[in-house]
Amino acid sequence: MTENPPALAIVVKGWPRLSETFIAREIRALEQRGFALEIWSLRHPTDRKRHAMVDAIAAPVRYLPEYLWREPARVWRGWRHARRLPGYKAARGAFLADLRRDRTPNRGRRFGQALVLAAELAGGIRHLHAQFLHTPSSVARYAAMMRQIAWSASAHAKDVWTTPDWEKREKLADAAFVVTCTGVGHAHLAGLAPDAARVELVYHGLPDGDFPDPGPRGSPRDGRDPAAPVRILSVGRAVPKKGFDVLIAALARLPQGCAWTFTHVGGGSLRDALAAQAARAGVADRVAFRGAASSDEVLAAYRDADLFVLPSRIAADGDRDGMPNVLMEAMSQRLACIATSVSAIPELIVDGECGVLVPADDEAALAAALARLIGDPAARARLGDGGAARVRAAFGAAHGIDQITARFAANAIRPCESCSTRR
Repeated sequence: MTENPPALAIVVKGWPRLSETFIAREIRALEQRGFALEIWSLRHPTDRKRHAMVDAIAAPVRYLPEYLWREPARVWRGWRHARRLPGYKAARGAFLADLRRDRTPNRGRRFGQALVLAAELAGGIRHLHAQFLHTPSSVARYAAMMRQIAWSASAHAKDVWTTPDWEKREKLADAAFVVTCTGVGHAHLAGLAPDAARVELVYHGLPDGDFPDPGPRGSPRDGRDPAAPVRILSVGRAVPKKGFDVLIAALARLPQGCAWTFTHVGGGSLRDALAAQAARAGVADRVAFRGAASSDEVLAAYRDADLFVLPSRIAADGDRDGMPNVLMEAMSQRLACIATSVSAIPELIVDGECGVLVPADDEAALAAALARLIGDPAARARLGDGGAARVRAAFGAAHGIDQITARFAANAIRPCESCSTRR
C-alpha cells in the first residue's frame, strides 16, 4: 500500500457493528477511491461476529474512552492538550450551552471524548466526518471546533427523528455539509438548516458484487403441502421500531392449514419477548430466531427464503427506519418483499410492482398480504424480479459515493490520485 497520510477521520458510534453494514460499505468505497482515513469509535464492538468487508478496510481504528471514569488519565491528558488549542474556548462555550438544555451524563461524556479526540488526532487530519447526527456528531463538532477544522455528518434514521430540533439546527449551521439517506429525512433537515443546499440526499445503495444477482428464481411452494412450507424471512434487530410483534400476530392469523415457517435473523433486546409471544400464539414450532449473522450468512438466508417481510413502524420515542438496507438486499436477490408505508420505504418499494406495502401496526392487513403471496408463487416471482430491477437501476452505491466524494472535494479533501489504500 502506497503511503498516503490521512486528512480525513470518520467518527462512528461503534466499530464494527453487524447492523451498520452501510457504514462499512461507505468507508470501504472511500478507500477504494483513494482516500486515506482514520476511524474513531465512541464504543468498542459488542457483536461476536463481524462482516468480511470489515477486514478489507485498511484504516486504523482508535477507540475513545467509552466511559470517562475508566480512563481518567487519558481524559486528563486530553484536556491538558486540548485547552491550549486555538478553538478550545469556543468549543467549551458550545458544550456549556448544550449542557444547559441537555443536563445528562451523556452530554458530559461526549465533551470528554471530544477532548481526547482533539488531542490525539493525527496532525494531518483536516476534516472530521461523523456517522449519525446525534452523539458522534456532538463529539466531532466539539473536537473540530477545538482544532479549528471542518466537520460534516451523515444522518440516517433514529438520529434524524429523535435528536431535538434545537440541536439539529445548531449542528446544521456549524457543519460544512450533511448528507442523509432518505427523501423524507432530507426534507426535514433541509427545513431546519440555515441553507437548504447544505443538506444533500445520498441514498446508500448496494455496491456491485456484494449481493450478486442470483438469476431467475422462485419455488412452487404455495402453502398447501405441510412437507414443503413457504419460507418467510426477516432480518433486523428485534427492537420496537421493526414491528416484529405485529408480524408474529399476523402469522398467528393465517389459516390453520397454511404451511409456512418464519426465520428471524438479527440480535436485539426483544428476541425473548417475541419468542414468548410466538409460544402464546401457538406458532412457536414454526418460528426460529437465529440471532446475529455475518453478511455471507444473511445472503444465504435470502437465497433460501420465498418471502421477505419487514413490518416497520414509528416507535413511541419517534425512532423509525430510514430506508432499510435489508430491504434493498432482499430485493437484490429477487425475493418478494412485504413492508410498511413508513418513512422512506415507499421511496424504494412501488406497491404492486416491486413489492407490497401495508399500513404500519395493522396485523390484519399484514396477514392478508402474507396469505395472498404465500398462495401465489407466480406473484412472488413477478415482484421479486421487479424488486431486483428497481434496486439495480436506482440504488447502486457508486452514485452516492460520487456525491460524497464531491462534497469532500469542495472542502479540499481529495483522494490521492497516484495511490490507493485498496488491499
